[in-house]
Amino acid sequence: MENKRREQDQSAIFEKIIKINRVTKVTKGGKKMSFSALVVIGDKKGNVGYALGKANEVATAIRKSLSQAKKNMIKVRLNGTTIPHEVIGEFGGAKVLLKPASDGTGVIASGSVRAVCDAVGIHNILTKCLKSKNPVNVIKATIDGFQNLIEK
Repeated sequence: MENKRREQDQSAIFEKIIKINRVTKVTKGGKKMSFSALVVIGDKKGNVGYALGKANEVATAIRKSLSQAKKNMIKVRLNGTTIPHEVIGEFGGAKVLLKPASDGTGVIASGSVRAVCDAVGIHNILTKCLKSKNPVNVIKATIDGFQNLIEK
């Protein structure tokens, strides 16, 4: 009984790999390659998490980032299928404007913001990335915006 419940919980989790980056460190012995993976996860019911995992192989980096993202999940306040009010999230050089939208609008967002909105379970929202387009900072700014939501 409990195993079935765990399987249902695992299947309901939305996982999206945003970016895989190959990093090369030059040493006197030659070039040492490693990988970093940026991942967003959510349950489509208001919980979302993200992480950046680093390892010598792509699969290990993805696995590390998924386990870290599950630990760093936050709860987002929703108003039906959208957010309660307009908010701007900021992190580093990135700013993300998040506006509620009426039913039938859909998710109007760029790649990394769209992944976060899909993971949260938002179906109607208008977004705009201001200043930076760096996926890591854009995701952190989006999460900051969701954390700044207040209930009306």
